[in-house]
Amino acid sequence: MPLPGLNGRDRPTWRLFLAYAAASLLPVLLLGLVLSYALAAEAHSRGLAEGRAQASLIARTAVEPQLDGRPLDQGLSAGELAALGRLADRTIGSGDVVRLRLRDLSGRVVFSDDGSGFGASAGAVDDPVLDAARGATTAHLTRLNTDPNDDGPAGEKAVEIYLPLSTGGPAVGVLEIYLPYAPIAREVSSGLSTLYTLLGVGLATLWAILVLVSASTMRRMAWLAERDPLTGLPNRTLFQRRVAAAIEHGRPATVVVADVDRFKEVNDTLGHHVGDALLRELGTRLAGAARNGDTVARLGGDEFGLILTGAADAEVPALLGRLRDALEAEVTVGALPISAETSFGYAVAPADGRDVDTLLRRADVAMYQAKGSRSGIARYDACRDTFDVGKLALVGELRRAIESGELELHYQPKAELRTGRLCAVEALVRWRHPRRGVLPPDAFLPAAEQTGLIDPLTRWVLAAALAQITVWAGAFDDLTMAVNVSARNLARPDFADAVLAALSDAGIAPGRLTLEITETALLADPEVAADVLARLSATGVRVSIDDFGQGQTSLGYLSRLPLHELKIDRSFVTDLADNPAHAAIVRSVVDLGHNLGLQVVAEGVESRETVELLTATGCDIAQGFLLARPMPPGDLADWVAAHRTDVLTADR
Repeated sequence: MPLPGLNGRDRPTWRLFLAYAAASLLPVLLLGLVLSYALAAEAHSRGLAEGRAQASLIARTAVEPQLDGRPLDQGLSAGELAALGRLADRTIGSGDVVRLRLRDLSGRVVFSDDGSGFGASAGAVDDPVLDAARGATTAHLTRLNTDPNDDGPAGEKAVEIYLPLSTGGPAVGVLEIYLPYAPIAREVSSGLSTLYTLLGVGLATLWAILVLVSASTMRRMAWLAERDPLTGLPNRTLFQRRVAAAIEHGRPATVVVADVDRFKEVNDTLGHHVGDALLRELGTRLAGAARNGDTVARLGGDEFGLILTGAADAEVPALLGRLRDALEAEVTVGALPISAETSFGYAVAPADGRDVDTLLRRADVAMYQAKGSRSGIARYDACRDTFDVGKLALVGELRRAIESGELELHYQPKAELRTGRLCAVEALVRWRHPRRGVLPPDAFLPAAEQTGLIDPLTRWVLAAALAQITVWAGAFDDLTMAVNVSARNLARPDFADAVLAALSDAGIAPGRLTLEITETALLADPEVAADVLARLSATGVRVSIDDFGQGQTSLGYLSRLPLHELKIDRSFVTDLADNPAHAAIVRSVVDLGHNLGLQVVAEGVESRETVELLTATGCDIAQGFLLARPMPPGDLADWVAAHRTDVLTADR
């Protein structure tokens, strides 16, 4: 019987099975010994019972009829002695009896077939004799001539029996009779041999059943240990072993990690039972669409893993595209139609790694890179892998930080250069880490950008920033809130829906929100970015290009986007007074922005001289340490109260 997990290739499990089989044999053997002892004891008891029955029959039918009813302590008559002698000769001669004695009630021998026992003193009388004198019958296994009052060498095995003699009234004496044990033993042994045979067969059958049950149980346990209980697919343990086997045998193998996008939203909105049903259906589809010989596994949560064997590098994108199409076809769970989007990242052995952990980590990195691409499929690219052990640990802690309230927002003011009036604030996230203290965005945002955590992080920042506007209420009625958006956020077609839902939940007009987006984010997936921004802009949400001048945005593409603002990168602003080239770039960007009908913001303003130069170029808004550093919301309210008239010229 083939046993998964109990084959020669999995020696630890096979050895465990053998150890269990040997261990289960021990109690079976002990049970056999106990039962054998019990059977032997029962046979011994039966032998003694058989001896008592024979002795009682001899006493009642042969001995007592020879007595005249007088107590034996009065002695036996000549006739009684002669009759008893003949009886002894007959029974002993036939082999039915080995020795025959009569005793009076005090235990003194009054008749002995062989003349033994007469010399015993009253103090040498055994307890069984006295018990028989009081009416009890006793029997035990012995050998002839082993009693203290016997002479001669030990004889054959016999059943020694003492029973009271009576002639219809009170006991008159005691019969001491020795019956040969051999005939009794043969009879008992005959039955006992059959019982031992049955016992052996029964115990062997019991052990065989235990072994089969254990084998079946271990087979089931081995299967469960390597299978995902929800989908029935191989789990991470089996997946890793198969990756290791592919590496060991030197076969080309593509290791794939697939993630269901926005799965948490399905769980949170529709319930875990719907999420589980969705995962089961996706697992079934993935297994059905995979090629024969490929491995499909569920790695945990909403992640699936695949091993594509023998696929050429050029074939992999098409294979994964077909699998992705199968997964993204609409799923009906209950009465709910659900469309699941997925991202596939892959690494190829041995080119991208020669061990399991490396291949899996790099496929995982590629999967997060795929989330920012239009195709949803990406191969590991070492140039885009910025992970290290510290960052990975930090990302793991960041998920907990989002849920446990360790994040907070600080706000940096923006002011109109022409009037000095506060017009907007930018929300900047900080992490109050329990061990590392307050961490700035640069310490954790780059790692979050390469993982799915950037999505819940952006949602949290957006919700917290909009909620803060409602807290400030009438104090900042005309204030605009700026929130940074990553390339991964913008690559999601449903990002516009998420932003509009957050505005609706907070009760904030769309025109009071500015989304700051880098040129790099725009270029990651231009078509999706343009669609998302067009939807948001149509509702009144303002769109700003952050760090403008660092990227390589086509001016033609820029002119087609629904923008409201250009934000000059700080590297051109901080040395504006000392670098003529940067001064020329700033003037050009200001002119470009105004010609496109956009406001222009300069960040990195740290001196009054910079303010004057920016004002001269016609720049609209300034942001930087000259105004204020990012501060908690309570401090911002105090700062505004102190600089309400002109935040650019008031004393600091």
